[in-house]
Amino acid sequence: MAFANLLEHVGGMGRFQVVSVLLLSVPVLMMASHNLLQNFTAAASDHWCRPGPEANATGLDPEALLRVWVPRGERCRRFVAPQWWLLEANGSVPNSSWPETEPCGDGWTYDRSVFTSTIITEWDLVCSSRGLKQLAQSLYMAGVLAGGIVFGGLSDRFGRRSVLTWCHLQMATMGTCSSFAPTFTVYCLFRFLTGMAFSGIVLNSVSLSLEWMPTQVRALVGTFMGYCYTVGQFLLAGIAFAVPDWRQLQLAVSLPFFIFFLYSWWLTESARWLVMVGRPHQALRELQKVARINGKKEEGDKLDIETLKSHMEKEMMSSRTRHTVVDLVRTPVVRRISFCLCFVWYGRRFAYYGLAMDLQNFDFDIYVIQLIFGAVDIPAKLVSILTITYVGRRFTQALALILAGLAILANIFVPRDLRTLRTALAVFGKGCLAASFNCVFLYTGELYPTVIRQTGMGLANTMARLGSIMAPLVKMAGELFPALPFIIYGAAPVVSGVVATFLPETRNKALPETVEEVE
Repeated sequence: MAFANLLEHVGGMGRFQVVSVLLLSVPVLMMASHNLLQNFTAAASDHWCRPGPEANATGLDPEALLRVWVPRGERCRRFVAPQWWLLEANGSVPNSSWPETEPCGDGWTYDRSVFTSTIITEWDLVCSSRGLKQLAQSLYMAGVLAGGIVFGGLSDRFGRRSVLTWCHLQMATMGTCSSFAPTFTVYCLFRFLTGMAFSGIVLNSVSLSLEWMPTQVRALVGTFMGYCYTVGQFLLAGIAFAVPDWRQLQLAVSLPFFIFFLYSWWLTESARWLVMVGRPHQALRELQKVARINGKKEEGDKLDIETLKSHMEKEMMSSRTRHTVVDLVRTPVVRRISFCLCFVWYGRRFAYYGLAMDLQNFDFDIYVIQLIFGAVDIPAKLVSILTITYVGRRFTQALALILAGLAILANIFVPRDLRTLRTALAVFGKGCLAASFNCVFLYTGELYPTVIRQTGMGLANTMARLGSIMAPLVKMAGELFPALPFIIYGAAPVVSGVVATFLPETRNKALPETVEEVE
């Protein structure tokens, strides 16, 4: 409550807050481009075995070569010897037995009418190697998981702005290196490091904006940043359509982060955090700087160390105690919060990436589906901000997750030929998950006190990334039982939604500063 009063004293939601939110939101436009990038850089296309070397001397056109070398509809095997009889109009199988086949020993030929180049065509991630596509996405998500653990703790120790600046540079550098990767292994390494940077940017952008915002506009700011991610999905579809080569596409979405790195030096460190780590003099300077930018210079000049200490005496005493991840489970209320949020973050991310990374499953143009999946976020997040503001965070979180799970489960009973209905249910489910996403970042930041907020966000992010890692791997189970992935994707958010009902409500409450306040 004390710091909220200080914020109002230096201008509340003034010019400084508006500019900061805008600068922190611009990189979010490009975040979807990295998170969902493999929908395009690893898009599957029709492929078939390349004929043997002797085929070049036949003079046949490609279609005829395909008929004599590759069984109809076969993608992973070819005839041991060319079957010339298949060129005859009424060719029949000789001796009433199908000719012997073998694996594709000379590689594959790909349909490049939509995607001129992908990591699939670059490194032949098909047939026996097709699981490597899902592995690449899981490794990226493993990087996001590692980033949540590493950068969550580092930002509590070294500050939000410093870690955010480093993550912008890491994202730019590793993303650019990915576009020049000579092998699949090197590509996965750079994608892992890119994922780490992604996590650091998200965590610190949210915390830095949240900790400078007055209580009454936090939900609005969180929604605005969520809409930036939505617009980023439109942006990804447009860039991917314009740049069909995977290396150029990877480069196009990475270079802007060099610009974000340069201007991030202007951002102001969180005064809340500075007080918590025992640096009140720097916190005072930052508050006076904010007052000047907001046109409240006189009010800022009236602030001094004694005023700051008197307002935040309890918080400064708390800062002398070293806080670790153990504090997330040490006390009863925070322990319950941590337990419930683990379910919420895991279930939401697990289901989200089960849908969002499987666009080619809907038998529609992949660019159109990407736009539709992005467009549904607009009404979903609008509804969520209304319920967040006027009903509450807990209600919004629980309802959104349960409805998303039910929509995914309903798709199990819809025949595949009813593709419009299947797509509509998936889009509705994705919209509910977007509403949940809009709520969960804000809700988590409000539930944890300042002294362990980043550590708590790091734990939540860890569970979310475990869900993100598992989602592509569960998709592989569909080869054994097609409905199994959808059963799992649907059940997870339903369970998470029920668990969310046990969280405390935070609507219209000031950010807690200490663990004792939460208890």
